[in-house]
Amino acid sequence: MPHSFGYRAQTRTLFKKDFKTKGHCNTTTYLRTFKRGDYVDIKVDSSVHKGMPFKYYHGRTGVIFNVTKRAVGVEVKKEVNGRVINKRIHVSLPHVKASKCRDELIQRKKDNAAAKAAAKAGGERVSLKRLPRQPKAGYFLARDEEPETIQPTPYVDLV
Repeated sequence: MPHSFGYRAQTRTLFKKDFKTKGHCNTTTYLRTFKRGDYVDIKVDSSVHKGMPFKYYHGRTGVIFNVTKRAVGVEVKKEVNGRVINKRIHVSLPHVKASKCRDELIQRKKDNAAAKAAAKAGGERVSLKRLPRQPKAGYFLARDEEPETIQPTPYVDLV
């Protein structure tokens, strides 16, 4: 049988739905609100064929640049011949979900603002820079009794 190069070639496992999630998506999927500038993950829902993106974009993260009634415009970076191009695609709502890629950054900004306010109120300086994991602090081991000296036993060949 010849190899297939169709539009949805080799997507049998790529677009496969999780166990016990077969069938059409929930109504809440269509009621989610997205705004311009939001980060979204493109994850194809194979039960909805309309507005399905090309298989390359499955699993990619992009920024919303346009919002319509049934779809959102997503700007995704794509590497083509060694250069990175911004691709703009419109994707139906069941195929996108809000990304968690910026949650850690937003939380760190909140923590830094709180630490900065506390330091300003206390009058001391605080470093807000991220540091790599530092080595463990050194310590002295307390000895209760003298260490026992162990002598090696001579090798005995039993054969």
